[in-house]
Amino acid sequence: MDLNDNLDERAFRLAVREFLDRNLPAGWGNPGYALPGGDAYAAVAADFQRRLSAAGLLCLSWPQKYGGAGASTAQVAIFNEELSRRQAPQLPNVAGVMLAGPVIYTFGSDEQKRRYLAPIRACQEAWCQGFSEPGAGSDLAALRTRAELRGERFIVNGQKVWTSFAHRADWCMLLARTDPSAPRHRGLSLLLVDMKSPGVEFRPLRHITGAVEFNELFFNDVEVPRRNLVGTINSGWRIAMTTLMNERGGTGMAAAARLQSVYAILTGLFRAIAEQNPNPAAGRIRRDQMAKFYIEIQSLRYTARRKLMETQDDAAAAAASMIKVIWSELSQRMHDFALELQGPASQLIEGSAATIQNGRWQFDFLRSRGNTIEMGTSEIHRNTIAQRGLGLPRSR
Repeated sequence: MDLNDNLDERAFRLAVREFLDRNLPAGWGNPGYALPGGDAYAAVAADFQRRLSAAGLLCLSWPQKYGGAGASTAQVAIFNEELSRRQAPQLPNVAGVMLAGPVIYTFGSDEQKRRYLAPIRACQEAWCQGFSEPGAGSDLAALRTRAELRGERFIVNGQKVWTSFAHRADWCMLLARTDPSAPRHRGLSLLLVDMKSPGVEFRPLRHITGAVEFNELFFNDVEVPRRNLVGTINSGWRIAMTTLMNERGGTGMAAAARLQSVYAILTGLFRAIAEQNPNPAAGRIRRDQMAKFYIEIQSLRYTARRKLMETQDDAAAAAASMIKVIWSELSQRMHDFALELQGPASQLIEGSAATIQNGRWQFDFLRSRGNTIEMGTSEIHRNTIAQRGLGLPRSR
């Protein structure tokens, strides 16, 4: 199996790189470049999203009949890899582009496709995903949010949590229980909920880093028109699993590229500290660790590329889970090592004159703690690997 780009893929990769060179601020993503924070970052991200849309790259993987580029799986992987390599801004409407749009054009009615797809492509409406609950995160089938059908409207009551960017969203893909008497996986439905509806409330959750991304969502007698039901009633579990595969799958090459960027910056930190505090014995051990990180990143990249090229079958979920466990735990080890290199200086926070690289490693170390929780915990993914990849029996 040839894991290198073919001629068409190489040309596409170069075209993406040229686009990024033209449309990102000068120096963005290069080692030593200080990324802006807060509102300044949000402004760059919104502008970058609009530029992607204008160039026809925002909905790259969408079929052409729905306004996308109809790109191949390999092109989408290359595109995401190059964005990660340059640390391109996180898209404000990533949930709409990657999750809501594909769900609507796959399972939605013609009316839903006409109403919702164009505003997503044009960056006019942002989305969030209302799946996880306080008692139903990795065990999603345990969710309790209720949607009771009364005539032509659903009445929704319940709570969601860890809802990314709900504080900026116009619409929510909501998974709710519509048949409490059915088995857990069979009584769920997917609804499209207007976030401006009376009874919808969100409360931002502040990360340990101080940033705000997640939210709690509350639904108190929220009315949702029946026409906003995606697919058929009680078919939500199958739709939700397709959504989560879009979220979890195909991220390996992008994750490897992100870690390669981290590695480049980590190499600069390693060299600077080695020059300031030469220690031959410790230096050899740390060089070995840096070499191991490099090998693991390349192994992740080629494993992800190989899985991408293989025929998709029942083992696809196991492969996606394997790659997710690898990159999330590698990310944490690399950030642990970055703080270890700094010694006592790792305790200093942003704003101190003695802080190394303005505290970026402290921030990223704290953020990396969530890598093994988001998109499914490592424990849940290991269950998937065991059951679907290795064929082991489900534990009782």
